[in-house]
Amino acid sequence: MEITGRVTRDAAVRRVGEKEVLSFTIAVNDRYKAAGSTEYKQVTTFINCSYWIAMKAGQWIKKGAVVLLQGRLGMHVYINSEGNPIGSIDFHVNEINIIAFAKGGSENVDELESPRGVKKGNSRTSVKKGNDKAGDEVPF
Repeated sequence: MEITGRVTRDAAVRRVGEKEVLSFTIAVNDRYKAAGSTEYKQVTTFINCSYWIAMKAGQWIKKGAVVLLQGRLGMHVYINSEGNPIGSIDFHVNEINIIAFAKGGSENVDELESPRGVKKGNSRTSVKKGNDKAGDEVPF
């Protein structure tokens, strides 16, 4: 499954047992016009993302960046201390493609060390699971 969204805050590496995971949240916007209405309504969905493959990719996952993610959806549902049901959408990321860098982030990209499996292009960076080779550029 693929989803595209804007990163809501800089990615953070956290430790889960013996492993590390890169965690970040994206916002996905949807706009629609209800039947019989002349006004558009905007709905924003926040999706928690986890990437277990290359922690150095976090140096490009900054607030404001637009990312195309491939992976699978998951749900996290629980009852909080007040007895209310709480749920969130989680995305287990296998591949990250940066469509647009965060404002001000693209000038410094050449100064960063390129982690294994990351390819820097004109406006796109790819990180893939598996053989750690960067994906082909997709012309727009």
